[in-house]
Amino acid sequence: MKNIKFSKEGKVTFLASWLLGTILLLGYIFTKSWIFAGIGFYYVLAAIVINVIVFFHEFFAFIIDVTYKKSHGNSALLILLNIPIAIAYFFIFCSLESLNL
Repeated sequence: MKNIKFSKEGKVTFLASWLLGTILLLGYIFTKSWIFAGIGFYYVLAAIVINVIVFFHEFFAFIIDVTYKKSHGNSALLILLNIPIAIAYFFIFCSLESLNL
């Protein structure tokens, strides 16, 4: 089985988005501070913009560049993985709020 290759930009963008989102969610869960919720809201807006830009960069590099096609295509898919993660975090946040935990 071969190792899956990612471009550096795609991997760093995915990991940074995932890690910062997780830290903000955990900060809210443990402290119940609305500061984390507010920062998280603006973080999601910024992350959407950054992830869209990097996604299109990786996607166009995947289409144009024939030498590293797989790494750019894999990175584009990896960045798309942030979407279900963000949705899951949103549902966790909403369920915690509805339960007043």
